[in-house]
Amino acid sequence: MQRLLAHLKHDRELMVGVVMFAIIIFIAVFGRLLWPVDPLRVDILGSLLPPSLEHPMGTDDVGRDVFARFIQGAQVSIGVAIGVTIAGTLIGGTLGLLAGLVGGWFDTIVSRTMDAILAFPPLILAMAVAIGLGPGIVSAALGVILAAIPWYFRLLRSEVLRLRTLMYVESAQALGASSFRLIRLHILPQTTSTIFIQASSVFSFSILTLAALGFVGLGIQPPTPEWGTMITEGLAYALTGQWWLGFFPGLGIFMLAVSANLIADRLRDIYDPKSGARLSL
Repeated sequence: MQRLLAHLKHDRELMVGVVMFAIIIFIAVFGRLLWPVDPLRVDILGSLLPPSLEHPMGTDDVGRDVFARFIQGAQVSIGVAIGVTIAGTLIGGTLGLLAGLVGGWFDTIVSRTMDAILAFPPLILAMAVAIGLGPGIVSAALGVILAAIPWYFRLLRSEVLRLRTLMYVESAQALGASSFRLIRLHILPQTTSTIFIQASSVFSFSILTLAALGFVGLGIQPPTPEWGTMITEGLAYALTGQWWLGFFPGLGIFMLAVSANLIADRLRDIYDPKSGARLSL
């Protein structure tokens, strides 16, 4: 952490990423306190109003406050993306650690399974899961988790295979250390920064994929506000001058995705500058 703070003072890209990310997080956490407007309240007489002091991001086609919906959309998108990132880390990371350490038939079976999953483009795979299980927040999250697991698996497996060749790990094995002890004391501490960097990239991927699923109607369903769905609703008015309907949720997606990628790239350069190709998504 001290190393990260030291870079933050003079690294402009990292500073920009952190500031952009902090702005969206602040809106998601404190937005409802600062702007206590019901995002589902309909006001037909106040529909399609442009941004103003009364409605900072305007209103939609049924008079709902876009800023209130933007805030709830941020809460939904960030909450689901965090859950997806944690689940992918735990499942994919655990499988990668075990496959790299145990090897044998377990490594072969899991590796071939992950290769089969990687044969599908991540977005197509997430869409297939959402279609199979039915549109909704749970199916969308499961689709993104399934697409993210192989990245963690391959990354952690390769790290374990590399660390196993180090002298202190071989010495611990020779002294009879169990697999659990090797992972807990000798391997996992050496992969923490790598996992964190990958998690930043997966978070960005989750935000974009969830928005894409919402855009095509396979993600979070109306009337729950979600940025991808809000962009879809705004497309109907893109040519009639109501630009704010799709612009602000698109801006939120842009800020979150770009900030997460900036943070991931800079952290990779700080902690592991030789792993750029290995960690990229």
